[in-house]
Amino acid sequence: MDVHNVALTISAVGPKQYPTNELPEIALVGRSNVGKSSLTNTLINRKSFARTSSQPGKTQTLNFYNVEDQVYFVDVPGYGYAKVSKAEREKWGFMIEEYLSTRSQLRGVISLVDARHAPSEDDINMYNWLLYFDIPVLVVATKADKIARGKWNKAESTIKKALQFDNSKSEFMMFSSVTKDGKDAVWEWIEDRMTDEVVVESATKEIN
Repeated sequence: MDVHNVALTISAVGPKQYPTNELPEIALVGRSNVGKSSLTNTLINRKSFARTSSQPGKTQTLNFYNVEDQVYFVDVPGYGYAKVSKAEREKWGFMIEEYLSTRSQLRGVISLVDARHAPSEDDINMYNWLLYFDIPVLVVATKADKIARGKWNKAESTIKKALQFDNSKSEFMMFSSVTKDGKDAVWEWIEDRMTDEVVVESATKEIN
């Protein structure tokens, strides 16, 4: 997509604040500092439109970015930051779970992991949770420029093995906001999801 117009529509904490139009939505999830803002800025051709918080774990809202009046990117609060209190983590967890499991406009989730490391327990839990709710998933391994290209296959294998990656329900891509590797492929995946029918089946499944 050729992006010229982007706007932060709302920073929401619950369903009553979500946008009321029917634009498709793509959510971005991942640990704090994994690179969600960098991925968003690369996709929309901006340097710092989606800002990285100066304090990891500070972002506490679902941020809805309207891209060309065709799709929303929904930036989900980062997980796994130790200095956030247990009560805060539980509150965020409910907000995130409520959005991901009930939002009919949601067409897919980009789950970000660090290409340099094996996925954390939180990464694995999030991936399995998304598969449980039958949400299309694109696993994006960020910061790929920080490892030699000859080691990309090994990094991909390590990540997929830890996630017990399901090729029938999800896709995988390496990405770098520095070299722009993976940008076009990520956009391809997004555009394919934008034309999909709604596939939210949360109404038939319990939220644990």
